[in-house]
Amino acid sequence: MDIGQLGFSAAISLAAIGSALGTGIAGMATIGAWKKCFAQNKPAPFLAVAFSGAPLTQTIYGLILMNAIIASSAASMTRLGVGIFGGAAIGFSALLQGKAAASASDALGETGKGFVNYLMVIGIIETVALFVMVFLMGTLG
Repeated sequence: MDIGQLGFSAAISLAAIGSALGTGIAGMATIGAWKKCFAQNKPAPFLAVAFSGAPLTQTIYGLILMNAIIASSAASMTRLGVGIFGGAAIGFSALLQGKAAASASDALGETGKGFVNYLMVIGIIETVALFVMVFLMGTLG
């Protein structure tokens, strides 16, 4: 067995774990924000759903990285390292994006304002995952 083949499994799996954790955290906060709105007889902002789904994109980045690892002829240890460290970095980006999205949902529910501002911060965190994916794909040749 070529140990480098484990790299593609790590890339998608670790990214998806981060996405699952991030969407779970953001989703729970969105539900809590809506509950507060309902309790105060205020309209619940549907836009908060966008925050809950934001960490899902990191799974796609993990998939793209996985495909690059599969297609690569780089050394086994390179492919393994790219998969493990790339998947972990992408997954952590998703996790922390979920935490920021949770705060954004809470703030939007409380004030009804700032959606675009909150989305910009979430986008900055997303950029980390994109950088990791692109830069590591460059190391694969």
